[in-house]
Amino acid sequence: MSRKNARETLYKLVFEFLFSKEVNEQTETLLLYDATLTDDDKAYIRNCYTGIASHYDELCSSILKYTTGYSSVDRLVKGDLTAMLIATYELIYCSEIPAGVSINEAVELVKQFSTSKSSGFVNGVLASINKEVRGNGENH
Repeated sequence: MSRKNARETLYKLVFEFLFSKEVNEQTETLLLYDATLTDDDKAYIRNCYTGIASHYDELCSSILKYTTGYSSVDRLVKGDLTAMLIATYELIYCSEIPAGVSINEAVELVKQFSTSKSSGFVNGVLASINKEVRGNGENH
């Protein structure tokens, strides 16, 4: 399975997390049962899922810095927030993943799962976070 497909599985887990604010081990087990997931895919999903849950407040603060007009992440479209949480986590904690890949995959996820106007918004927010976290907007 490709990392793109692994991100789609992660997206579903994080989307559910936004409603309960708890890691749902049953859903995680069901989604990871997919026979096409490699061990590396499963490790990536588990690492990011638990990392996003553990660093949720920090990640939301990073996102809110660049979402002008929003006082809370609760006001953001859940599909957009889900993709931005994944990419922001990768930008901060997964330096082995190129920034351009994280941002592009987030944009593709919102094109697939969110609103038609989301891609530009998500791209802009993540580009700003990337510049802050990795410096100069480079794909480190």
